[in-house]
Amino acid sequence: MTIDLPTAFRIRHLRDESPTVRTFILDGALHAEPGQFVMVWIPRVNEKPFSLVDDAPITLTIARVGPFTEAAHWLREGDRLWVRGPYGRGFAPLPRPAVLVGGGYGAAPLAFLARRLRAQGVEVSVALGAKCARDLVLVERFQAAGCAVHPATEDGSLGHRGLATDVAARLLDKHPDAALYACGPEAMLERLARLCREWGTPGQFSMERLMKCGLGVCGSCDYGGLLVCRDGPVFSAEQVLGA
Repeated sequence: MTIDLPTAFRIRHLRDESPTVRTFILDGALHAEPGQFVMVWIPRVNEKPFSLVDDAPITLTIARVGPFTEAAHWLREGDRLWVRGPYGRGFAPLPRPAVLVGGGYGAAPLAFLARRLRAQGVEVSVALGAKCARDLVLVERFQAAGCAVHPATEDGSLGHRGLATDVAARLLDKHPDAALYACGPEAMLERLARLCREWGTPGQFSMERLMKCGLGVCGSCDYGGLLVCRDGPVFSAEQVLGA
């Protein structure tokens, strides 16, 4: 087994997506597939996994939810972040219309996928869900890629009042030949997996778990006998319903 050492990159640009979510654009590139993740190290703080929003340049969207991400949000343009990877199995894009469903920060790996799909000429519709309008992230990135964006907010402050799964069902009704790709809360993914089974739609789902090593060694990301870091993080609808 080859264990990569972290490589230092400078933060070239910072962009606030919401009051608690910030996008970090670094001064280097990786060769990665949408859905793969990297381990980000801050010396004397910790190392955590993050999905790639893009691989060239390396782009990460980080929500301030704990000590590590709080430390990341203190960094400024020109400071360094250490990255190793990419790791895991990413999405396998299919040559058919795509419905992407992102819940909260789950929009991050889907933004990378959207750019790849659009580059292949695939029609992409995106359902983004959040509690309120200010919590929606990466909307402009999806729009810049040429996607049709359909927001859903629980308080009705923007787009559909309700859940992204409601919007996904409507989009699948409009595009019955589509493939569905999603990332977000586990309950949302399970609802979407059942929707895929009902519609006979191919579905791919990016799961989140606590991942400490990223290499399939520590076992901290067990998901029904599978390891999210090694066997995922992208799983099929059948795996989600069977896990």
